[in-house]
Amino acid sequence: MFAMDPAHLPALFPPPVLARLRELVRIDPGLVVRDFADQPAASLAEVEILITGWGCPHIGADVLAAMPRLRRVLHAAGSVRSLLGPAVWERDIAVSSAVYANALPVAEYALAAILLAGKDAFVRRERFRVETVYPPPADYADVGNLGRRLGIIGASRVGRRLLELLRPFDFDVSLYDPYVDEAEALALGAVSLPLDELLRGSDIVSLHAPDIPETYRMLDRRRLALIRDGGVLVNTSRGALIDPDALTDELVSRRLSAVLDVTEPEPLPADSPLYGLPNVFLTPHIAGSLGNELSRLGSTVVEELERDRAGLPPQHAVRSADLTRAA
Repeated sequence: MFAMDPAHLPALFPPPVLARLRELVRIDPGLVVRDFADQPAASLAEVEILITGWGCPHIGADVLAAMPRLRRVLHAAGSVRSLLGPAVWERDIAVSSAVYANALPVAEYALAAILLAGKDAFVRRERFRVETVYPPPADYADVGNLGRRLGIIGASRVGRRLLELLRPFDFDVSLYDPYVDEAEALALGAVSLPLDELLRGSDIVSLHAPDIPETYRMLDRRRLALIRDGGVLVNTSRGALIDPDALTDELVSRRLSAVLDVTEPEPLPADSPLYGLPNVFLTPHIAGSLGNELSRLGSTVVEELERDRAGLPPQHAVRSADLTRAA
């Protein structure tokens, strides 16, 4: 059974992906549940696998009581933190998420932002629109990506994929993640550093930590001040990880620049000064899967079903213990 906002189904499961899905399971693509209470008890009692997505109703003890045969929840999106109640884990239902597939375009966005930030492309585009002349060569003294110092905060799925994508480039990469030791960081292509030291030594800082209580406002006013003058902050994680007032002050003063795909609040109010700043590149939360990228999430669900048919555990399993330090 599908359980999500029906508006998402066509993009997640376009005809070729849906055809593969229906070869593996009996499912009605015309039935997409928004409220389990609206479904006949008999139909819920037959469900063995739930395919969920954005807009899925909460799955708590009452839902599980109506689905005695449920054994797998396959989430065609990222986080399942707010989706699943404790009863899911208590009943030992296998849970899988397409979070890795959703991490791929986020890492690609971050890579593009880093490369363009290293060329000072965002600020210089705004200046070029006004001045319409090329600057003299001396004006480019601090521009370029050769040896640029990058600080990656968080070896999440996005962070790890970004580290892979950075390998062909001539960057000096450091990593902060309290769960990654020096040896693992080196294997990922980075030097492990404490957070404050990473901020002091980075030209560009890219944020990929999860939104959990321990990371709330992790970049506060004191830590933002550690980033060197002219530094760039890239955030494709969540706005809650940065003190918004402190960030606004740093950006309004032009001491820092930023590429922000996420903010707090989201979206920013219409009178926010960040919309008009030449040193701020704002996008409307587009780094994650959109458009034709969404079918990758549906394909991940199909691949998990193929593993189920072969008697294999989920490749992208989510465990309750993961939720204490993952999005």
